[in-house]
Amino acid sequence: MKLRDLPFQDLGFAKADHHRALRTGFPEVVYGQGKTPEQVTKLTIALLAGSDRLLVTKATREMYTPVKEIFSDATYDEEAHTIVVDQREKSQHGPIVAVVSGGTSDLPVAREAAITASLMDCEVKEIVDVGVAGIHRLFDNLPSIQTAEVIVAVAGMEGALPSVISGLVRAPVIAVPTSVGYGTSYDGLAALLAMLNSCSPGIAVVNIDNGFGAGYMAALMVNKP
Repeated sequence: MKLRDLPFQDLGFAKADHHRALRTGFPEVVYGQGKTPEQVTKLTIALLAGSDRLLVTKATREMYTPVKEIFSDATYDEEAHTIVVDQREKSQHGPIVAVVSGGTSDLPVAREAAITASLMDCEVKEIVDVGVAGIHRLFDNLPSIQTAEVIVAVAGMEGALPSVISGLVRAPVIAVPTSVGYGTSYDGLAALLAMLNSCSPGIAVVNIDNGFGAGYMAALMVNKP
């Protein structure tokens, strides 16, 4: 039975990739948006048959409820909109990733990044509401930020936070623009362009609201094979 379902299992509406962790170091992640609760549940059952951890992003509570009925250790994060099942034995502290967010409105994206990096064996420091409008708040947290091996900087509006941080630390900075801001922020496009055009070195940029991608990249950068 196991040989028949390797390297993937055809569920009709999706093909569960059981060899993803062997190839990339982390199991397949389920993107919840556009899927039904039934589809998410079927994918969860299939993927956890061959893995000890699962992440569903862009999930709803309606998706979570049937998963929780089957897997009692499943958790749902209301802010990040993620479903997590983590059946691993808790390990020692891993490499430090700091997830820094400009404002409270950026927290859903920042939490998604933090949850992803944590599932990928990182010790995550979450530093919130330290945007450039009150830059003294950032300076107050700078000693903690400077201990991180990689920094994920999440910001909307004009997207200045990653540039400021990058000029103050040695670690690489992964910039995450969010779709937060007034009219001419264009749902995060202004922040994205500002981050891409930063004059501060050491910054890489992911797409708008892509906390998962940022957390994943940060973990890959610090987790040595």
